[in-house]
Amino acid sequence: MSGTFADLAAQFPPPEAARADGLLCAGGDLRPARLLAAYSLGIFPWYEDGLPILWWSPDPRCVLPLENFRLPFRSARALRRRPFELTLDAAFGEVIRACAGLRASGHGTWLTPEMIAAYERLHALGYAHSVEAWRDGALAGGLYGVALGRAFFGESMFHRESEASRAALAGLVALLRLRGTVMLDCQQETLHIMRMGGVMLPRAAFLERLARALAAEGRREEREERKPDALRRQCAVPWAPWKTAYVYSAISGSWIARS
Repeated sequence: MSGTFADLAAQFPPPEAARADGLLCAGGDLRPARLLAAYSLGIFPWYEDGLPILWWSPDPRCVLPLENFRLPFRSARALRRRPFELTLDAAFGEVIRACAGLRASGHGTWLTPEMIAAYERLHALGYAHSVEAWRDGALAGGLYGVALGRAFFGESMFHRESEASRAALAGLVALLRLRGTVMLDCQQETLHIMRMGGVMLPRAAFLERLARALAAEGRREEREERKPDALRRQCAVPWAPWKTAYVYSAISGSWIARS
């Protein structure tokens, strides 16, 4: 079986072949190139421990247009009064394990050890990222997802303190705007996301937006990041990983690049 990015992408059925519940196919593995190939097609893995890897393409699809994003009034007021400290990629492993712990308390524990290891590999390669919200040195909440081109695929978020996950999401939106991102995928509808500007798109419309986001030419600093790395040499992944470091300024409410 070929391991190149294009060959791995071609092994997936077309997203339009998914069942009514969004299930597209089963099997395969979670190697980095296969995961990135899946995301580039609007497909993501979601399965419980003990099952084969299940790949999904829901219709409709929940996305959060960056221009639509808005914090609920009470949340915005609370965060102005007592903001969290935000960081990028400072505690990816802790964030994804906190998300796994949250899911483990209810039905559908999908962040298995295999999944966690797979996304940690993507993080090490510069494709998976986390935003953390801190209070007095303790992790209060956060989120993680996958970045390809000008698209970001949100995977999960958690909070240990009220408003912490919203603070992390607001920080992510600010960062994505700075980087010229044009699409934030949220996969499935939740009340939390819909209250902050989420919309439901038919699969065809979602795939059109995704194609534009992946075809869009990057900013100059993103083009400069396109230096060879192991994954790109081996699999010819078309999109460069993030290599710029960012710090968040609570005073200005914006991210500052520290490349």
